[in-house]
Amino acid sequence: MDLSIVILNYKNKNLAKELLKNLVELNLPYQHEIIVVDNASYDGIKEIVEEKFPQVKFIQSHKNGGFAYGNNLGIKQAQGKYIMIMNPDLAILSDAIDILYKYMEDNIDVALAGPRLINADKSVQSSCTTLPDWRLPMYRRTSLGDTKAGRRWLDKYLMKNLDHYKNNYVPALFGACLIFRSDALDKVGLLDERYFMYLEDLDWSRRFWQNGYKVAYVGKAEIIHLHRRQSAAQGLIKTLFSKTARNHIISFVKYLLKFKGQKLPRIS
Repeated sequence: MDLSIVILNYKNKNLAKELLKNLVELNLPYQHEIIVVDNASYDGIKEIVEEKFPQVKFIQSHKNGGFAYGNNLGIKQAQGKYIMIMNPDLAILSDAIDILYKYMEDNIDVALAGPRLINADKSVQSSCTTLPDWRLPMYRRTSLGDTKAGRRWLDKYLMKNLDHYKNNYVPALFGACLIFRSDALDKVGLLDERYFMYLEDLDWSRRFWQNGYKVAYVGKAEIIHLHRRQSAAQGLIKTLFSKTARNHIISFVKYLLKFKGQKLPRIS
């Protein structure tokens, strides 16, 4: 098996249906499989897969264990040399998967890669980052990010100066769409299920670097991501009452504690 594609669904059956239709119509030129994991949403995606896409494997999780937990269910069942994890809110209107696949074939030192994600209006999303320090939730999740110091810090964190139309090694990638070598998991391990939501991708990227692999942003591969941030910058009080913002902060504390005292990996 050349490629396994894992799609994690949580109350997004219509988006998942469109992505599945999109993938089938691509007629990928290598042996591949598609796996859909439903993270205990029971929103009708099982029936859609069975009726419309019988060639697709379906996994029903009986609990919503979060992003890492759900994706790991699919990864454990995947048979491909390469595995891609995808959010349902993607649209692939180009040869991005072929570009990513060929990039991995041609760059054997890279074990984790991600495409250039764009909005529906073609503007570039920030989907690669530096490895952040303790200021991340303060500037990312509160109005302090609108200050001069906050904007300067966020621009560096989100790698705004990077040419996002070229391929580059990067410290970390966002998890909306990632491709990786399945055999690298023997050293790196699966996504860390201690994170319910947020920071799993940052943690994983860091572990790929720590284990001697390179992480790459493939700017030549373009995928539309119909993403809406669930907890945008806001006042401190509102942040404390926002469930998604609290999840982000809790995950970041777990991340800091996990890597406390460890040197940052060398990115090159």
